Amino acid sequence: MTQKINFVMVSTTVDNKTVAQELADSIIASRLAACVQCMPINSTYRWQGAVERAGEYLLLAKTRAALADRLSAFIQERHSYEVPEIIVTPLIGGYQAYLDWINSETEK
Repeated sequence: MTQKINFVMVSTTVDNKTVAQELADSIIASRLAACVQCMPINSTYRWQGAVERAGEYLLLAKTRAALADRLSAFIQERHSYEVPEIIVTPLIGGYQAYLDWINSETEK
């Protein structure tokens, strides 16, 4: 039996706090997500053949699955990275009142 996914979390990283807050604010203003959390992280990754390390900000946006593609495109259009991280993770459950809130606070 396949479970229908109604909610997702879309994650991305950016290079500084100001960009993180501006992107989070614009996502919320557009009603493409109900909540965006921003947190500082340290990333280690391979880029163009070299191992890199960078301080970044991770954004986690909670939204309806039906908005995942639009939110991903919205992030990509505003992102400064050549290849931005944009990952959509299904939420297979959660506190129903919180999920109802996500539903009510996102664009229909």
